[in-house]
Amino acid sequence: MANQILNDAVMKALGTVIEPELHKDLVTLNMVRDLEIKGDAVNFTVMLTTPACPLKHVMERDARGALKKIGVENVSIKWSSNVPTDNRIIGQISLPVKNTLAIGSGKGGVGKSTVSVNVAVALAQAGASVGLLDADIYGPNANIMLGALRMPPPKGQMMVPATAHGVKLMSMGFLVKPDQPLIWRGPMLHSAIRQFLTEVEWGELDYLIVDLPPGTGDAPLSVSQAVPLSGSVIVTLPQEVSQADARRGAMMFKQMEVPLLGVVENMSYLAMPDGSQMDLFGRGGGKKLAAELGVPFIGEVPIDAQVRIGGDNGVPILVSHPDSAAAKAFRAIAEDIAAKISLQTLSRKDNLISVEMIA
Repeated sequence: MANQILNDAVMKALGTVIEPELHKDLVTLNMVRDLEIKGDAVNFTVMLTTPACPLKHVMERDARGALKKIGVENVSIKWSSNVPTDNRIIGQISLPVKNTLAIGSGKGGVGKSTVSVNVAVALAQAGASVGLLDADIYGPNANIMLGALRMPPPKGQMMVPATAHGVKLMSMGFLVKPDQPLIWRGPMLHSAIRQFLTEVEWGELDYLIVDLPPGTGDAPLSVSQAVPLSGSVIVTLPQEVSQADARRGAMMFKQMEVPLLGVVENMSYLAMPDGSQMDLFGRGGGKKLAAELGVPFIGEVPIDAQVRIGGDNGVPILVSHPDSAAAKAFRAIAEDIAAKISLQTLSRKDNLISVEMIA
């Protein structure tokens, strides 16, 4: 009887803890699992909507604070996750992927592929199952950045993606010689992208990240026609010239009715030895663009030679220098994107899973 009373009191206390992104309490969202009370010890699991949750520390602080108010201080909290599924993907294409994310830019040279690779690695390091589709058919390089130079043998009629740093990868870079140009028209491009989606043994994925080619050509349209996109991100530089091109990329996603989750600014500044920052490409362009578009500014990545070195050597900075400022920036960006995807997926009117049914 005493345990039941304490159980009810614990659940009531946890019912005051609000999930910061979904704005409902943990009990209503069915996020409190496996509650166990042994003497004065209370143990339970919180089921998150992404393993890369950026606000986990806030929920832990609030949960411990709520339980302390009822006299419970011996608390053990475990964390698990169940990433919500964008059911449009299952409905339109036979692909065991929960969410798809397109990362694009209005022009080349802004580090879009670098962001795609490092976001994928960050999500994988957080515990998510992640795939990366290098849809930059004419200039594939994600395989080089991840250090995956060849694919495993096929399984029957299905291609098998390479796996590097916890990320499954498919790229045209596996199928053509490094110096071989691809002179393809739209239909061939569309066919290749569709094959990369449907004829690759991706397995079950929480996130499939699509690294789009720069610009607003056939490839983004082919991707959006082949598979529903859960969200998109625009990568830009701080400088004004980059903003104009990025704006066109954002308008492209709008016309394709793909939710724009926000803007990422790459190569934002160079950290100097004395602690100051040198703005090589200007300042604040990404934030200005996000404000103009009415979308969140997701984050900025400082200039770091190790990002370039890691990309050339196939060892992303999250692996080679995980405590660097750039690695921390990529990690925070990935966490923010994951949270936004969960929120976007759970809020869709045509999604079959309601917020209260996180199972």
